[in-house]
Amino acid sequence: MKKILGLDLGVNSIGWALVNEAENNDETSSIIRLGTRVNPLTVDEQQNFEKGKSITTNAERTLKRGMRRNLQRYKLRRENLIACLKENGIINENTILCEDGNRTTFETYRLRAKAAKEEITLEQLARVLLMINKKRGYKSNRKANKSDEGNAIDSMSIAKELYDNDLTPGQYVFRRLSINKRYIPEFYKSDLQTEFNRI
Repeated sequence: MKKILGLDLGVNSIGWALVNEAENNDETSSIIRLGTRVNPLTVDEQQNFEKGKSITTNAERTLKRGMRRNLQRYKLRRENLIACLKENGIINENTILCEDGNRTTFETYRLRAKAAKEEITLEQLARVLLMINKKRGYKSNRKANKSDEGNAIDSMSIAKELYDNDLTPGQYVFRRLSINKRYIPEFYKSDLQTEFNRI
């Protein structure tokens, strides 16, 4: 008898069968074993597979897990800062820590820019600290906006502009918002630390 392995290769699955094939009339053909291996793909994964792009199902899960961790860490930092501000009597339960009312869309940015050069109230300082606490900046400009794009965040030109014009990130952003430029760039951690020290 002749043994034959048959394979059915599909996009989402592989079917296989191992059979005994009769070579003469005295023998009977039979199936030794058979089965399928299914690899369920999402629509995007299937399209990428058909285009020849590598499929890494774990990469997307890792990215989402990282986003959840970053969100959780941000919330913990915010809760800890609010608790610290309350302990020291800087804010209370009724303190408004966000934009409130008409024409206050960029009020916290205005306060942040103002705090770098003159004194503000303790409640205003609490709002500024919460804003700075939200984005901690990057240590280098090697971070990418999206992993699949690979475009580096160009913070060097912004850092140079801050240095040349003696601006803090808050002053820089408020100046941009004042001329209707809504894009807020990424900043180096060192620039944010300098701003924090100045405030």
